Amino acid sequence: MTSPTDTSGTQPSDTHAAVSARVPLWRDVVVLKWVTQVFLLVVVLGAMWFLASQAGDNLRARNINTEFDFIERPVDIQLGEGIDTHPDTGGRALWTGMVNTLRLSLAGIIFATALGVVVGLARLSDNWLVRQLGSLWVETLRNIPLLVQMVFYFSILTTLPRVGLDTGPINGWLHISNKGISMPRVFIADGFYQWLVVVLIGAAVGRYVHRRRSRIHDETGADTSPVLWALGTVAAFGVVGLFVHPAFSWLGGVFGAVAGVLDALPLVVPQILLCGVALGVTATWILRFLAAHRSARGHLSLTDDDWFRVLFAAAASLAVVYLMVRWTGLSSWILNSGRDLFEVIEAKFDVDGAARPFDAMRPDIVQKGKFPNYGTNGLTMTLGFAAVFFAVVFYTSAFIGENVRGGILAVPKGQTEAALAVGLTRGQVLRRVVLPQAFRVILPPTGNQYLNLTKNTSLAVAVGFSEIVQVGTTVFNQTGRTLPVVAIWMLFYLSCSLTISVIVNWFNVRMKLVER
Repeated sequence: MTSPTDTSGTQPSDTHAAVSARVPLWRDVVVLKWVTQVFLLVVVLGAMWFLASQAGDNLRARNINTEFDFIERPVDIQLGEGIDTHPDTGGRALWTGMVNTLRLSLAGIIFATALGVVVGLARLSDNWLVRQLGSLWVETLRNIPLLVQMVFYFSILTTLPRVGLDTGPINGWLHISNKGISMPRVFIADGFYQWLVVVLIGAAVGRYVHRRRSRIHDETGADTSPVLWALGTVAAFGVVGLFVHPAFSWLGGVFGAVAGVLDALPLVVPQILLCGVALGVTATWILRFLAAHRSARGHLSLTDDDWFRVLFAAAASLAVVYLMVRWTGLSSWILNSGRDLFEVIEAKFDVDGAARPFDAMRPDIVQKGKFPNYGTNGLTMTLGFAAVFFAVVFYTSAFIGENVRGGILAVPKGQTEAALAVGLTRGQVLRRVVLPQAFRVILPPTGNQYLNLTKNTSLAVAVGFSEIVQVGTTVFNQTGRTLPVVAIWMLFYLSCSLTISVIVNWFNVRMKLVER
């Protein structure tokens, strides 16, 4: 029986198959696409191999060493600050620079975001003076080069008075001098990890409380404040954990047992596990991808790009399997690193039961010779760190302030008027109506500012701060390994940028409007 719309007596799919069968291969669009893509892939890989081999030959002809052996060799470097001011090897020196860069970037992102929100709201204030101050902040700092601002703040800090034993804006608590800024320091103590277990339990309970309060809100329409209840639950567990955290010291034995198991495992076990995980993840992704492209009748419709994604995922998993089978050193590194990690965690739990989760220290001033200096108790910002920190925070906050202003203005005015009409205060309108919608506009450009802030820390070499670029410059001046150090710089900043992009995109996806 034929369909009403098909007078020829054949189904449309049969007609399509018959037409496709009559098309020669050299005229088939699908075949031409795949042949062209494979040919271009081979050409690109061949060109990359040729350029890499030529570059290697030229470097060897000029006696330019591109090996990374300097990472394990001793170097004569003294750093101004960091986790290790006298590193033994080039790798340790670069790691210290990376940690300094990450500290500066993370602190800068936090404070620049908070200050940027304040500046953006100030520019929209009904108060003329506040609005003009916000405009002055943005228009001034945004148009002065960041490097100039760094040098300016560094010059101001160097003109401050010298360190004194009994001097400071707040005697004994805050010291500002030509040596930097020193303030009280709060840090985690030996009992922190036991306390963290209690907080994690509180987070699980808080999630349950949040879901329950949200369900009550959906059923009754009452204002149940699920977020506040969840945060209050976690805070309550945190307070209780200050007194009961020694009860979880027994977890150290568990982590020690896991370390012993990893030490006894043969090398073939992580190979099998990782190969299984790679194949399992790939198979799951492919099955879900095919299911998402299958119609209600079970018909599978895939474009050329879809087939390429499937084949690329399969090839990537096979490459992982090949590397795990051929590269036995990776399995050994995984076992040794896992054993060391669990041994470190075991040591963190194997402490005195009376250990506190947190501790604090006031800044101190010591005088070993003729001149006093800051001690190790307080949280000290050196001149270089302070200059770079103030520069990147103030500079980036001006751009974030404009993002906030633009995002708020992007919300239709009728939303504010409707919220005010139902009796909400201006603060409630801002928190519950305007900002949740404005964040969808604010977040993408603000993520770009986070990337810029992280990369702008490389300018700290101008004021002598020991970040990765300054440390790397010293390393390749001593070892002559310019290209390897530059490659490490590129890989580090690439990793930071991709990490920030993933985090920002995750929040961006969570806040996007869901169409029904």
